[in-house]
Amino acid sequence: MGSNLVISKLLNFHYIVFRKINRFMTASQWKSKGEYITVNNQKLFVIDTGLNTTKDDEKPEKIMVILHGYPTSSYDYYKVLPELALHYRVIVHDHLGFGFSDKPLDSSYSLLEQADLALQLWKQLGLKKVTLLAHDYGTSVATEILARDNANELDVEIEKLILCNGSMHIELSQLRTIQKLLKNKWVGNYVAMLMTYPIFKKNLRNVYHDASKVTDKELKDMWNQIEYNQGRKVIHKLSQYINERYTYWDRWIGALKETKIDTKIIWAKNDPVAVAAIADLIATEIPNNQLYWVENTGHFPMLENPDEWIKSVSYTHLTLPTIYSV
Repeated sequence: MGSNLVISKLLNFHYIVFRKINRFMTASQWKSKGEYITVNNQKLFVIDTGLNTTKDDEKPEKIMVILHGYPTSSYDYYKVLPELALHYRVIVHDHLGFGFSDKPLDSSYSLLEQADLALQLWKQLGLKKVTLLAHDYGTSVATEILARDNANELDVEIEKLILCNGSMHIELSQLRTIQKLLKNKWVGNYVAMLMTYPIFKKNLRNVYHDASKVTDKELKDMWNQIEYNQGRKVIHKLSQYINERYTYWDRWIGALKETKIDTKIIWAKNDPVAVAAIADLIATEIPNNQLYWVENTGHFPMLENPDEWIKSVSYTHLTLPTIYSV
């Protein structure tokens, strides 16, 4: 039996026996785990698991920074944070305009600005070397950061990159009708004001492969975070990221093609928005990558299928020459 197969079987046993646990946490409980950090005169909500330990020998040596998706928040990671924190000091923040962070009416909410804020936050935290994990909206913030890394403009070293279900190839994305309306410069503001929880609930359930995997309580907590700090007044501005993916397509896809960073592509195969064809394509473009499929899972794999998603992330600790389906 090959060593890779042995390792794979041991990992499967580990997750079946030890990691199949029930997880639930309210958004209020999630908020209690974090703090506010002022970055460029804006308050960002940040969870840093390195603040929860008192002895240096209890802190994982490696650091993971996470860039979350749209239109949700860092709360997307509540089911998987305990496991991630066994391997990394995990730092995840709500982007400006999202979740519990500030939502100023006069911000551009450009992905360029979101990259500025993320990099400045990491600098203020004194981070020198990180694994960068990005999902959905966060993958475009990540590609802007990669473009700067390729130009030797960063203060932080990105050791590894993990990309999850993001429509970086926007021309292949299957956008929802609500996304198309919100990004429209003529009607987006009005659509945002008319959005209701039932509309949000329907649209979020539709991007799950198995809609029974998300509870009404989770959806309500997500919606409440959108409304927090009068967030509906800025969601049409946040939605302009879709247009920026066209504007900066050459820069950001070019950054993926040029990066020398060891990259893992972890993709939920049944995502109806960031479809599997995007993962297949970027796997041909990024020089040093491995592609891992998460089967029977929709757009939010860390919520819909947390055990299998975590297993995929854990495989990234190994150097295995195979494309995995988990």
